[in-house]
Amino acid sequence: MGRQGESSPHGRAPGSGSTAVRKPSAAVYRRRRLFLGGVLLLVIALVSSFAVAGALGNKSEQAASTGTAASAEPAAGASPSPSASDPAATPTPSATPGCNQNLVTVSASTDKAAYGHGENPMLTLKVTNGGTMPCEVNIGTSQMEFLVTSGPDRIFSSRDCQAKSEDLVKVIAPGASETANFPWSRNRSVEGCQPIEAKPGGGGAYYIFTAKLGSKASPKAVFQLN
Repeated sequence: MGRQGESSPHGRAPGSGSTAVRKPSAAVYRRRRLFLGGVLLLVIALVSSFAVAGALGNKSEQAASTGTAASAEPAAGASPSPSASDPAATPTPSATPGCNQNLVTVSASTDKAAYGHGENPMLTLKVTNGGTMPCEVNIGTSQMEFLVTSGPDRIFSSRDCQAKSEDLVKVIAPGASETANFPWSRNRSVEGCQPIEAKPGGGGAYYIFTAKLGSKASPKAVFQLN
Protein backbone atom coordinates (compact mmCIF):
# COMPACT_ATOMS: atom_id res chain seq x y z
CA MET A 1 0.00 0.00 0.00
CA GLY A 2 1.29 3.48 -0.76
CA ARG A 3 1.73 6.01 1.82
CA GLN A 4 -0.71 8.80 2.38
CA GLY A 5 0.50 12.19 1.28
CA GLU A 6 2.75 10.88 -1.44
CA SER A 7 2.49 12.40 -4.88
CA SER A 8 1.76 10.33 -7.96
CA PRO A 9 4.53 9.95 -10.47
CA HIS A 10 2.78 12.40 -12.86
CA GLY A 11 2.21 15.13 -10.30
CA ARG A 12 -1.54 14.44 -9.76
CA ALA A 13 -3.01 13.73 -6.35
CA PRO A 14 -4.38 10.25 -5.95
CA GLY A 15 -8.12 9.99 -6.41
CA SER A 16 -8.53 13.31 -8.27
CA GLY A 17 -10.73 13.06 -11.45
CA SER A 18 -9.46 16.21 -13.23
CA THR A 19 -7.67 16.02 -16.60
CA ALA A 20 -5.51 18.59 -18.39
CA VAL A 21 -7.28 20.86 -21.07
CA ARG A 22 -5.67 20.57 -24.52
CA LYS A 23 -5.45 23.64 -26.79
CA PRO A 24 -6.72 23.22 -30.43
CA SER A 25 -4.02 22.59 -32.92
CA ALA A 26 -3.02 25.05 -35.69
CA ALA A 27 -4.81 22.84 -38.28
CA VAL A 28 -8.10 23.20 -36.39
CA TYR A 29 -7.70 26.99 -36.34
CA ARG A 30 -7.08 27.02 -40.09
CA ARG A 31 -10.18 24.92 -40.77
CA ARG A 32 -12.30 27.23 -38.61
CA ARG A 33 -10.96 30.33 -40.37
CA LEU A 34 -11.62 28.78 -43.79
CA PHE A 35 -15.16 27.82 -42.77
CA LEU A 36 -15.93 31.30 -41.39
CA GLY A 37 -14.41 32.92 -44.48
CA GLY A 38 -16.60 30.79 -46.77
CA VAL A 39 -19.72 31.68 -44.80
CA LEU A 40 -18.82 35.39 -44.98
CA LEU A 41 -18.25 35.21 -48.76
CA LEU A 42 -21.61 33.44 -49.22
CA VAL A 43 -23.40 36.17 -47.23
CA ILE A 44 -21.69 38.91 -49.26
CA ALA A 45 -22.63 37.17 -52.52
CA LEU A 46 -26.30 36.87 -51.49
CA VAL A 47 -26.47 40.54 -50.44
CA SER A 48 -24.84 41.61 -53.70
CA SER A 49 -27.23 39.54 -55.81
CA PHE A 50 -30.27 41.03 -54.06
CA ALA A 51 -28.90 44.53 -54.60
CA VAL A 52 -28.26 43.87 -58.32
CA ALA A 53 -31.73 42.36 -58.76
CA GLY A 54 -33.33 45.39 -57.11
CA ALA A 55 -31.38 47.78 -59.33
CA LEU A 56 -32.32 45.85 -62.45
CA GLY A 57 -35.97 45.82 -61.35
CA ASN A 58 -35.94 49.60 -60.92
CA LYS A 59 -34.32 50.07 -64.34
CA SER A 60 -36.89 47.76 -65.96
CA GLU A 61 -39.75 49.75 -64.41
CA GLN A 62 -38.19 53.01 -65.59
CA ALA A 63 -37.70 51.61 -69.10
CA ALA A 64 -41.30 50.36 -69.20
CA SER A 65 -42.68 53.71 -68.10
CA THR A 66 -40.44 55.51 -70.63
CA GLY A 67 -41.61 53.18 -73.42
CA THR A 68 -45.25 53.83 -72.58
CA ALA A 69 -44.76 57.57 -72.65
CA ALA A 70 -42.91 57.36 -75.97
CA SER A 71 -45.61 55.28 -77.64
CA ALA A 72 -48.23 57.84 -76.74
CA GLU A 73 -46.43 60.48 -78.84
CA PRO A 74 -46.34 60.07 -82.65
CA ALA A 75 -42.93 59.81 -84.24
CA ALA A 76 -41.56 62.92 -85.85
CA GLY A 77 -42.83 63.28 -89.41
CA ALA A 78 -45.33 60.44 -89.07
CA SER A 79 -48.84 60.95 -90.21
CA PRO A 80 -51.45 60.72 -87.49
CA SER A 81 -53.62 57.65 -87.62
CA PRO A 82 -57.28 58.11 -88.56
CA SER A 83 -59.41 59.26 -85.65
CA ALA A 84 -62.72 57.71 -84.66
CA SER A 85 -64.48 60.98 -85.47
CA ASP A 86 -63.63 60.62 -89.18
CA PRO A 87 -66.39 58.43 -90.68
CA ALA A 88 -64.56 58.00 -93.99
CA ALA A 89 -61.42 56.65 -92.29
CA THR A 90 -63.10 54.52 -89.61
CA PRO A 91 -63.78 50.84 -90.41
CA THR A 92 -67.48 50.33 -91.13
CA PRO A 93 -69.21 48.97 -87.98
CA SER A 94 -71.98 46.41 -87.94
CA ALA A 95 -75.54 47.61 -88.33
CA THR A 96 -77.58 47.73 -85.15
CA PRO A 97 -81.32 47.31 -84.54
CA GLY A 98 -81.38 50.92 -83.33
CA CYS A 99 -80.79 52.26 -86.85
CA ASN A 100 -83.36 54.89 -87.85
CA GLN A 101 -83.99 54.47 -91.60
CA ASN A 102 -85.88 57.77 -91.61
CA LEU A 103 -82.54 59.50 -91.06
CA VAL A 104 -81.07 57.93 -94.21
CA THR A 105 -81.42 60.61 -96.90
CA VAL A 106 -80.90 60.81 -100.66
CA SER A 107 -79.58 63.86 -102.51
CA ALA A 108 -79.08 64.68 -106.21
CA SER A 109 -76.40 66.81 -107.88
CA THR A 110 -74.77 67.45 -111.25
CA ASP A 111 -71.14 68.19 -112.01
CA LYS A 112 -72.06 71.52 -113.66
CA ALA A 113 -74.91 73.99 -113.50
CA ALA A 114 -75.05 74.46 -117.29
CA TYR A 115 -73.82 72.41 -120.24
CA GLY A 116 -72.80 73.56 -123.68
CA HIS A 117 -73.58 71.80 -126.94
CA GLY A 118 -72.17 68.27 -126.91
CA GLU A 119 -71.49 68.22 -123.16
CA ASN A 120 -73.14 65.35 -121.28
CA PRO A 121 -74.25 65.88 -117.66
CA MET A 122 -72.89 63.66 -114.90
CA LEU A 123 -75.76 62.84 -112.54
CA THR A 124 -74.80 61.92 -108.97
CA LEU A 125 -76.94 60.12 -106.38
CA LYS A 126 -75.73 60.37 -102.78
CA VAL A 127 -77.00 58.35 -99.81
CA THR A 128 -76.18 59.69 -96.32
CA ASN A 129 -76.78 58.19 -92.88
CA GLY A 130 -77.75 61.15 -90.72
CA GLY A 131 -78.38 59.04 -87.62
CA THR A 132 -76.16 57.99 -84.74
CA MET A 133 -76.24 54.26 -85.47
CA PRO A 134 -74.85 52.28 -88.43
CA CYS A 135 -77.56 51.45 -91.00
CA GLU A 136 -77.91 48.71 -93.59
CA VAL A 137 -78.96 50.24 -96.90
CA ASN A 138 -79.61 48.57 -100.25
CA ILE A 139 -77.80 50.80 -102.74
CA GLY A 140 -77.99 48.37 -105.64
CA THR A 141 -79.32 49.18 -109.12
CA SER A 142 -82.54 47.44 -108.12
CA GLN A 143 -83.27 50.45 -105.89
CA MET A 144 -81.72 53.35 -107.83
CA GLU A 145 -83.33 55.62 -110.36
CA PHE A 146 -81.89 58.67 -112.12
CA LEU A 147 -84.90 60.64 -113.36
CA VAL A 148 -84.78 63.73 -115.61
CA THR A 149 -87.88 65.83 -116.19
CA SER A 150 -88.77 69.21 -117.66
CA GLY A 151 -92.00 70.55 -116.23
CA PRO A 152 -94.61 67.81 -116.68
CA ASP A 153 -92.50 66.14 -119.41
CA ARG A 154 -90.77 62.93 -118.37
CA ILE A 155 -87.52 63.08 -120.32
CA PHE A 156 -85.40 60.18 -119.10
CA SER A 157 -85.24 57.39 -116.50
CA SER A 158 -82.30 55.04 -115.91
CA ARG A 159 -84.79 52.22 -115.31
CA ASP A 160 -86.35 52.35 -118.76
CA CYS A 161 -83.47 50.53 -120.51
CA GLN A 162 -81.69 48.98 -117.54
CA ALA A 163 -80.19 45.66 -118.63
CA LYS A 164 -80.26 44.07 -115.18
CA SER A 165 -80.90 45.08 -111.61
CA GLU A 166 -78.92 43.93 -108.62
CA ASP A 167 -79.08 44.31 -104.86
CA LEU A 168 -76.08 45.74 -103.02
CA VAL A 169 -76.57 45.97 -99.26
CA LYS A 170 -74.02 48.10 -97.45
CA VAL A 171 -73.62 49.21 -93.84
CA ILE A 172 -73.30 52.99 -93.75
CA ALA A 173 -71.69 54.44 -90.64
CA PRO A 174 -73.18 57.48 -88.88
CA GLY A 175 -72.44 60.61 -90.89
CA ALA A 176 -71.00 58.61 -93.81
CA SER A 177 -72.23 58.58 -97.41
CA GLU A 178 -72.27 56.38 -100.51
CA THR A 179 -72.43 57.85 -104.02
CA ALA A 180 -73.28 56.60 -107.51
CA ASN A 181 -72.65 58.44 -110.78
CA PHE A 182 -74.60 58.18 -114.02
CA PRO A 183 -73.41 59.84 -117.26
CA TRP A 184 -76.53 60.97 -119.14
CA SER A 185 -76.22 61.08 -122.91
CA ARG A 186 -78.89 63.76 -123.30
CA ASN A 187 -81.30 61.23 -124.74
CA ARG A 188 -84.96 60.52 -124.15
CA SER A 189 -86.34 57.20 -122.92
CA VAL A 190 -89.71 55.58 -122.34
CA GLU A 191 -90.79 52.68 -120.16
CA GLY A 192 -90.02 49.34 -121.78
CA CYS A 193 -87.07 50.91 -123.64
CA GLN A 194 -89.07 51.49 -126.81
CA PRO A 195 -87.16 53.31 -129.59
CA ILE A 196 -87.64 57.07 -129.56
CA GLU A 197 -86.01 59.53 -131.91
CA ALA A 198 -86.92 62.78 -130.14
CA LYS A 199 -84.17 64.40 -128.14
CA PRO A 200 -84.32 66.94 -125.33
CA GLY A 201 -84.33 70.49 -126.59
CA GLY A 202 -81.38 72.83 -126.07
CA GLY A 203 -81.42 76.56 -126.32
CA GLY A 204 -80.87 77.12 -122.64
CA ALA A 205 -83.78 75.00 -121.43
CA TYR A 206 -83.81 74.00 -117.73
CA TYR A 207 -84.13 70.41 -116.57
CA ILE A 208 -84.70 68.76 -113.22
CA PHE A 209 -82.76 65.76 -111.95
CA THR A 210 -84.32 63.69 -109.15
CA ALA A 211 -82.40 60.82 -107.52
CA LYS A 212 -84.42 57.95 -106.09
CA LEU A 213 -83.46 55.03 -103.86
CA GLY A 214 -86.33 52.71 -103.12
CA SER A 215 -89.14 54.81 -101.65
CA LYS A 216 -86.80 57.75 -100.93
CA ALA A 217 -86.54 60.67 -103.36
CA SER A 218 -84.07 63.54 -103.32
CA PRO A 219 -84.77 67.26 -103.54
CA LYS A 220 -84.66 68.55 -107.11
CA ALA A 221 -81.36 69.46 -108.75
CA VAL A 222 -81.80 71.99 -111.58
CA PHE A 223 -79.40 72.26 -114.52
CA GLN A 224 -79.38 73.86 -117.95
CA LEU A 225 -78.77 72.47 -121.44
CA ASN A 226 -77.59 74.85 -124.14
